[in-house]
Amino acid sequence: MKQFWVMLVSLMLVAGVANAVTNDEDLAFAHRLQNVFVRVAQEASRSVVVINSTQQPGKGQAGDSEDDDGDGDEGQPQVPKQFQGTPFEYFFRHHPQMPPPDQEINSEGSGIVYRKDGYILTNSHVIRGADTITVHLKDKREFPAKVVGLDPLTDIAVIKIEVHDLPAAQLGNSDAVRVGQWAIAIGAPYQLEYSFTVGVISAKGRDAVWNTSGSAYEDYLQTDASINPGNSGGPLCDIDGQVIGINTLIRGINRGIGFAIPINMASDIADQLITKGKIVRPWLGIQIEALADNPELMASAKDLKQGVVVRAIYPDTPAASSDLRPADIIVAVDGVEVGTPRELQQQVLRKKIGDKIALKIVRDGKPTTVSLQTGELPDDLKLAAQPTPSGKDQAEAFGLTVQTLTPQLAERLGVERTTGVVVTEVEADSAADSQGMQHGDIITEVNRVPVHSVDEFKKAMANGDKDKGVLLYVKRNGTFTFVVLKDSE
Repeated sequence: MKQFWVMLVSLMLVAGVANAVTNDEDLAFAHRLQNVFVRVAQEASRSVVVINSTQQPGKGQAGDSEDDDGDGDEGQPQVPKQFQGTPFEYFFRHHPQMPPPDQEINSEGSGIVYRKDGYILTNSHVIRGADTITVHLKDKREFPAKVVGLDPLTDIAVIKIEVHDLPAAQLGNSDAVRVGQWAIAIGAPYQLEYSFTVGVISAKGRDAVWNTSGSAYEDYLQTDASINPGNSGGPLCDIDGQVIGINTLIRGINRGIGFAIPINMASDIADQLITKGKIVRPWLGIQIEALADNPELMASAKDLKQGVVVRAIYPDTPAASSDLRPADIIVAVDGVEVGTPRELQQQVLRKKIGDKIALKIVRDGKPTTVSLQTGELPDDLKLAAQPTPSGKDQAEAFGLTVQTLTPQLAERLGVERTTGVVVTEVEADSAADSQGMQHGDIITEVNRVPVHSVDEFKKAMANGDKDKGVLLYVKRNGTFTFVVLKDSE
């Protein structure tokens, strides 16, 4: 019995020593991990900047903010009108109250030193529309900045300050990022400069994070590292302190769902903006939608379950010079199957401008191939500022969409070559629908004023009285008639 107790006490002593050793090892490991985070905070923060932008009165207006998903975010501070309803409105909610319309709007975001000669990488929405931009460095210096270029499609922008020998950020490889690895966000949330938060990479390749359609330009890293208003444009780093993403948007406040643009994409865009001042992309010149969103066409496509419908073809584009027609269903690009608009866009974006491509399509239930050459996507800013090819904005109350009638469009639609605008879409149950307007109708006059283009049509429609009615001269199958459209409300 004595030997038993001696053995038991000995085992307890050994276990206690082993447990103490284990605790010491765990504590040492925790200290080593802590030191890693401290090092990242010290070194990576040197290349992080705070960006203040000022917009003069009249260019942005405060308005009622909207909850993005209806779950109780109402009551957040108001945001500038141009950011309402976009994925980026949360990043501008760091002011308790937005100033009245007659006062300037001040906003704050983050960025990284992209090159030591003064180039700063940030988000497009951080500086877009700003009249003045000021960059604050970690060493307390501040400099005025000018815009080098911005790309709203990816929300990337480059600005420049006149200073050299800056501590440029160390860029990682976002393609090699793994779900579950450490993710570190650095920025200026709620004007709290150089805040440091830690989480993990929650997912890769996220798209359609703001709406269900998604975009070929969306390829976000998702993280639960705390990202708040003011982090926008700042870095998402790995455990080595290398930048793997640019923080750009969040799904609600304090929910652990943030998104960052992969640094490989961001740096490619930044390099083009620095060298060319804009982004050059290939395009076909078509408006598209998923086959699944067009049940009538899907019913006529027999056994076809996936594809991309050509909704409209814009004039003076590669598609307009080809045999492609509205209602064609694109199912493959150079032999690569495409089932969604995003897949089609991604295939086209992989091409170079001027490349010849073959589209496999289904037309009237029969497969065929259309060849065309890619063109250059018009400058994003100019495209956004100019009137769109459709007249839908001005005639929205009447349910009309029109395009300028060019010889090429007339041939594609099978209508008479004449001057005017052609109706390409009539909204169901609209005023135009109730008056019997049809796809292919040619509008030659609005209130007895001849119209030869979408611009002239919009101006004439804007001058019309919706209450008294707008008189349209319409040519259909060679026969002229008239239609009076009134505001149904």
